[in-house]
Amino acid sequence: MGAAVVAAAAALVSCTSVGYAEPDYDSIGKQFSLVLQMAHYSRARFDSKANAKFLESYLRSVDPQQLYFTQEDVDALHKKYDPLFSDMLLTGARQLALELHAEYSTRALARIDAAEKLLASYEQQLPAFDEDRSTLRSRRKSPRAKNNAELEQAWRDMVDDMVLTEVIRRENVSRLAREKGKADPVLKEKSIPEKLSARLKRLRNEVQESDVEDMVAMLLHAVASSYDPHSDYMSAREEQRFKDMIKASIVGIGAQLKEQDDGTTRIEGIVKGGPAAKNGQLKLGDRIIAVDSKNDGQWTDIMYMSIDKVVDLVRGQKGVPVKLRVLSGEGAEEREVTIIRDEVPMSESLASAKIVEMKTPEGKARRIGILTLPSFYIDLEGGDVRCASDVKKLVQRMNREGVDGLIVDLRFNGGGSLEEVRKMVGFFTGAGPVVQVRDARGHKERLTVSGRKIFDGEMVVITNKLSASASEIFAGAMADYGRAVIVGDEATFGKGTVQIPRSLAEYLPYFSSREGVGMIKITVQKFYRINGASTQLKGVPSDIVLPMSTAALQLGEGELDFVMPYDEIPAASGYVKNPRLARILPELSRRSAARVSEDKDLQYARWYIDYRRALLEANVDSLNKAKRIAENEELLRRQKEIAEDRKVRYAAMAEADAANLRIYRLKLDDVTAAELPLITKAEDEKYMDEVEDPEEALEDEVDYPSTLDPILRESMNIINDMLEMP
Repeated sequence: MGAAVVAAAAALVSCTSVGYAEPDYDSIGKQFSLVLQMAHYSRARFDSKANAKFLESYLRSVDPQQLYFTQEDVDALHKKYDPLFSDMLLTGARQLALELHAEYSTRALARIDAAEKLLASYEQQLPAFDEDRSTLRSRRKSPRAKNNAELEQAWRDMVDDMVLTEVIRRENVSRLAREKGKADPVLKEKSIPEKLSARLKRLRNEVQESDVEDMVAMLLHAVASSYDPHSDYMSAREEQRFKDMIKASIVGIGAQLKEQDDGTTRIEGIVKGGPAAKNGQLKLGDRIIAVDSKNDGQWTDIMYMSIDKVVDLVRGQKGVPVKLRVLSGEGAEEREVTIIRDEVPMSESLASAKIVEMKTPEGKARRIGILTLPSFYIDLEGGDVRCASDVKKLVQRMNREGVDGLIVDLRFNGGGSLEEVRKMVGFFTGAGPVVQVRDARGHKERLTVSGRKIFDGEMVVITNKLSASASEIFAGAMADYGRAVIVGDEATFGKGTVQIPRSLAEYLPYFSSREGVGMIKITVQKFYRINGASTQLKGVPSDIVLPMSTAALQLGEGELDFVMPYDEIPAASGYVKNPRLARILPELSRRSAARVSEDKDLQYARWYIDYRRALLEANVDSLNKAKRIAENEELLRRQKEIAEDRKVRYAAMAEADAANLRIYRLKLDDVTAAELPLITKAEDEKYMDEVEDPEEALEDEVDYPSTLDPILRESMNIINDMLEMP
């Protein structure tokens, strides 16, 4: 059916001029509303209950931490808009968007003003932080402040928390610098009130920079997400960003940008072989202060501008130059840099692989392939960028290299194209059903793949809490066929819905302008594993659970608002589950558990998980400096112990790896190489040169030897166990 299953993504905002008259946002709002009611899986119609939900969704999107609106404010807004919301969507979306944004911006700017004044009062003397006070870490799930007095106190607590956190950070950094005999980076920083005020200034600009396109997008996004978290509206600017993300390629200069506390935007990284790298004028650490996006002499001051807006100015049409006014990283010298934009493959988002040639404890020689897949990407504009074809090339080359087993790493893979994942499943199962889908009318369809499998060896699939959507289809199919052992967090994200992106231009009246109308992404189906289970909310459980950092975080479909329920349908016909893995899984689990109990890094991970979970559950930050320092000292002591242990142990591991491992790089550019290049250090895999962080240089962190983290190493052990078992 050619639908795209996409990861949940926050709306992206920009202020780039797109060169056309303002679209008819009232017509856009009307057609959006009609399509949403007719096409969404729920078929829910607009009514008074929906109106209240629309407003609540809007307030949650603009005020997720409940720091702008009191409960009194919310009650008054419901009284005003609950009777009118859907009618205004259908007849006056532009006016509704402007009114709601005015309600939001008035309150947000007032709170920011008050916070700036409080910080200014701290310029001469910081608080002593000797009282027994505390504040909430997150207010998202807490009751709203009842009135202005409660909300003012919440802001005072938040500002004091920011100040105290920065005080302790600076003391720790200065101490580390003294211990290591290095220059103290804190000495170059602004005062704490100045630094935090700069962050508030950037936040203020984000509120004030919003234009009508942004305001309408905020409104329609909130309405769509009240149906479910993955339905969405994207403005014209957001639509382009979405297309860039799903095809893993952009047109730009090939540089990573990062906002700075002084208001500039710093060049944090430069893509190897990209336009900026080839041009040579832009240097790591340079700070951008203005952009001439169209190379027409019209400069845009980007001081304190939100990073998304800066990115939109820097990106643009292929072959068109962009001018940057930058300050040197080493001083204050201002200069102009001109770079011609070009296609920049986001290679970190493309499929890649490596082959580990190793000796088992029994002395056997093995070759294990590791396929890393950050997303199931596709070019929605008809280009050649396709995940399945890339994976096929990599797997076929691994076959030629004689790999005995394959690890498919789907950690942090948020999904992508349903069509691409359907093809990929067939590479490892052969012909048969891949996934089932059901629409709002209850019609079920079994999606299949034809052809022969291209890899028949042992397999492990690694997932975590952020493996979502298409990743869950793949992992679920591998489990249902008995084709692979699933390793990772207790379960994946839990997104079991299918979205179709459609341009709203398709639904406008014939003579209406179609410029800048944007896109609706709408949930039209739910998908189910071939065993009949939905992945919605529950995700795909792991056969072998390993301690992973994501286990400590409150992530997953169940943490989102307005989620759809879990259900099941009958299993699909036409597939046969191989019983072998179910038979050997108890022994695989026993062996893995024994290794994990002896693996220091995985035990450290368990300690971290417990530590982070306790913090999240408590949801409280002390505002007493002595107490915070005591808590911090215990954490620093533990981290230092771990770092010291790793220094010694990793040195020994590196020696052992040098004797027992050979790791070959297999990126898409290497597929046709006569010989695969060896990976000798982590830098060999980096696609970007990055600026060095002086604070990170003071830390005692040690990289995992040989580019193999503990989860990959244990997955390799599981593959070896599988190869030894009948």
